[in-house]
This record gives sequence, C-alpha cells and structure tokens, in this order.
Amino acid sequence: MAHKHKNALLGAAFLMATSAVGPGFLTQTIVFTEKLATNFGFIILISILIDLAVQFNIWQIVTVSGKRAQDLANELLPGLGYLLAFLIVTGGLAFNIGNVAGAGLGIEAMTGISVETGAMLSAGIAIAIFLFKEAGKAIDVFAKILGFVMIGLILYVAFTSHPPLGSAIRHTFLPEQFDPVATLTLVGGTVGGYISFAGAHRLLDFGVRGQCALKEVNRGASTGILITALIRYLLFLATLGIILTGASINPGNPAASVFENAAGAFGKQLFGLMIWAAAITSVVGAAYTSISFVRSFHPVIDRYHAYITIAFILISTIIFLLIGRPVKVLVFVGTLNGFVLPIALAILLLACRKQRIMGSYRHSAWLQMAGWLVVLILLAMGFNVF
Repeated sequence: MAHKHKNALLGAAFLMATSAVGPGFLTQTIVFTEKLATNFGFIILISILIDLAVQFNIWQIVTVSGKRAQDLANELLPGLGYLLAFLIVTGGLAFNIGNVAGAGLGIEAMTGISVETGAMLSAGIAIAIFLFKEAGKAIDVFAKILGFVMIGLILYVAFTSHPPLGSAIRHTFLPEQFDPVATLTLVGGTVGGYISFAGAHRLLDFGVRGQCALKEVNRGASTGILITALIRYLLFLATLGIILTGASINPGNPAASVFENAAGAFGKQLFGLMIWAAAITSVVGAAYTSISFVRSFHPVIDRYHAYITIAFILISTIIFLLIGRPVKVLVFVGTLNGFVLPIALAILLLACRKQRIMGSYRHSAWLQMAGWLVVLILLAMGFNVF
C-alpha cells in the first residue's frame, strides 16, 4: 500500500509539474529573462514561495475533505462550484489550444512536417492515453518519463550556455528591478487555473484522502513545485547565458532561439523534443484536470468522462487548426489564470473553515494566513496590471 501511495504521489507531482511546463511556460520564462536579465531570478523565487502556499493549501483541503474543488465550492455556496468549473474549463481550453500548437511546433522542428500535421499527430497520442483501460496509470507514467526528459534537456542547454551563476544567484535574492506583470503572468502560468488542482484531483482518483495522508500529500505538493522550479530556473540560466553573449532572440519563437544558440543545428532538434514533451504532457494534464471539474455534476458525465476528455482535446485541436497564432493567447491566458487562482484559492480557504464541510479537521492557521496573503498579493498585482 505504501508503494502504491508513493507512486500516486510522484505521479501527481509530475502531473502538476508537467501541466505547468507547457509552451507558454517556456515562452514566458525566456521573454521575461530577456527583459529583466539576472533580476528574473527574484521573480522565480517569489513565484516559488507563492506556489508553495497555494499548493499546500489546495492539496491539503481537497485530499482531507475527499471532495473535488467544485464540490467544496458548491457546499460553501450553491452554484459557486459551477462558476469555478466554468472559469477553470474555459482557461484550460484556451491553454490547451496553445499546448496543441506547441506540440505541432515541436514535431515540425524534429521532422520538418507541418505544424498542423504535428498538432494532429500529437492530439492523437494524447487521445490514445485516455483510451487505455488504466488511463490514470498511463498518465502518471507518461508524465514521469517526459518530465525527466525535459529536466535532462534543459540541464544540457544550461550547461552549454555558461550563464553568470554568481550574479544570477545574487539578484535572485537582491534584485535591482521588479516587474509585477512578470510575477502575475509567471504565477498564472505555473499554478493558475487548472494547474493548481491537477495533482490534488489526481490523488483523489487514486484514493489518497483523509488526515492520515497529510504528510505524504505535503511531500507530493512540494515535489511538484520544486520540479517546476528546477526546470524554470535552469531555463532561466540557459537563456541568460545566451542573451549575455549578445545573441538575438527571435520574438516569433524565443524558445527555439535559445536552444539553437546554445547547441547549433543540433539545438533545433533538442528544442523540438523539449517543446513537444512540454506541450504533450500539458495537453494531457489540461484535459484531465479540466474535465475533473465537471465529473461530479452528473453520473453520466462521470461514467463517460474519458470520452468527454477526448472531445476536449479534439475541440482544442480544431480551434487551433481554424484560428492558429497561439502566442498572444498564451500570454493573455497566463495573466487571466493569475486572476482565477486567487478566486479559487479564496473559495477553498473559506470552505476549510466550515465544520459541515470539513468535519473535525482544523486547517493550519499558518497556511490559511499564507493563503490569504497570496490572494491579496495576486489581486493587488492583477489590478495594478490592468
């Protein structure tokens, strides 16, 4: 049983991390590193601290209650769960359009076939995962393997770009410049919207719930955030090393520029594999988590959730094929999800104080304070942005 729990926690951590590390993640990190240079390390540090407060609160409240976030919201105030589900699913669909596009870009870089064809092939692979009888286990294995692939690729590029480690680490803790837009977008793209709930809802499906699982749940939440932080910081260092050599970053495809400048012609192949791995895992994570927000609304939805998830992927792919140009959508949705996050977190923080919802469980006062501080910070930054 302990081994099963360990696998579930690691799978949930990687699902959350790989859901966060999509094409938008790569683009945002590189764009803001180019703008803020070594000071971007501080934005990453702030986002990690916010992420930890968010994930510990959400994972604990969801798993101890044994209820998905939308059900907690509906118990707090009838109808609130439907609003939360609408926000999450809408944001997840918009993100998934960019994820499908990113997968297409990756295949184009590796093979030379068109982005559209690559997007359709990738969507087919994602759909095949949900056709497995043990789809949950397939998702876990898929996320773990490609998560390690991404870490290895970025570690190689960071090593070859020779970034200035001393000034990067110094400015991570003592910045000379701060950008609230970058922080809001970064947090929105890392734990905003559906991403915050990917791991917690996966644990519920695996049967991990109750106060007895709190220690393991905390370990899973921190593992997911630290995997995401590791990938982002390595990508930041890789980009920093490239930028400081005077190399130009192509605004149309910033991630490809970093990989090609670091590793030459071979870098294009590395970029293709990296962005495909990031995108395809995000397609799976976005679809799985978004549909988990409507499963409990009707028994028919729960019974056929795998087919509804497949339809979600198909709709994302069709919209991309008809509209295209996902770059602006990705940045906008990252910011939008920065607003969804404080709303969703506030709902759970209110729910966790209700005995009729949580029973005898008393959620940590320190975590509640940290959660409310995050809500206020994100709302303040959001209104400052707009």
